[in-house]
Amino acid sequence: MLPYFPFEQDSYAMTLGVRALRPGESLIEVDEAHYVRELALKEANLSANPRARFQAGPGTEPHQWETVTELLPLMARHHPQHFALEVEGGRWHWRNLLLGTEARFTPGDPGSLPLAPLDWLGRQVQEDLLLMDGTREGLPMMAGQLCFPSMWSLEEKMGRSLLDIHAPVPGFGAKLGAATTRLMEGLKPGRTVTRCNWALTVTDRMDLEPWSFPEWRHLFEGITPDNAGERCFLRLERQTLSLMPRTGAILFTIHTYRAPVAAEVEDPARRRRLANVLRTVPADTSTYKRITPFLAPLLAWLDAEPVPRAVNS
Repeated sequence: MLPYFPFEQDSYAMTLGVRALRPGESLIEVDEAHYVRELALKEANLSANPRARFQAGPGTEPHQWETVTELLPLMARHHPQHFALEVEGGRWHWRNLLLGTEARFTPGDPGSLPLAPLDWLGRQVQEDLLLMDGTREGLPMMAGQLCFPSMWSLEEKMGRSLLDIHAPVPGFGAKLGAATTRLMEGLKPGRTVTRCNWALTVTDRMDLEPWSFPEWRHLFEGITPDNAGERCFLRLERQTLSLMPRTGAILFTIHTYRAPVAAEVEDPARRRRLANVLRTVPADTSTYKRITPFLAPLLAWLDAEPVPRAVNS
């Protein structure tokens, strides 16, 4: 079962749904069962098309280095079984116990890491990492490593303002634009906030860049009221926003989880809630989220009496 079920009421609502991290919650999450495979997929995707998955504007090296020096201590403190950090003077020694790798570097020294700092950091975590410029009007995106997007790409978003980035989302500007801007402009160092975004799709593929669509569009075919629960997937993004204290960069992290719908609605109350939410999704939002092609059979599956699982004797 996924770590989050994002539906808190019985109808669709476009809300920010933001809260502060609770004591003990980590900015970076480790999904140990999938960590090694997802990091290998990141490496493969970055090798295949590095510019499509990592970009950084000129002059962003201080922002990237600050992100590294803010996150690594947090990761080592919250996940000591997975990561270890030693700092002696200006020299840092990082060990990734899950991957069996290590790195020695000096923050700020461009030659001490084999990659750009944010690109290297993104290969230590399952999250996608994006940096917005919190010191400039419009909060434009200035750097990012994006390997697991949900039908968008760095190329189309880099350098664009927060509102411009979200312009394709139906109703975002009118309903959430001002509130989102206020939220990001009001962030305080050390006070990370989080939210959960959701989507439904027909594949458990992690990397859903727009150009990948021809490779999996055939999965929309053959979805019926009998198989929709297994053929449709709930895709969650656990997102966080953090203000870097020195450069004013805003770090936006996205940790993607996905599972078949059937596995997430074994509880009848969850099943009814998801059905009620889907029944009230506006038509333009359903089209934008690519739910429309399988909405009818999925609702029929959710409304049907669930078939009890066989119990092994």
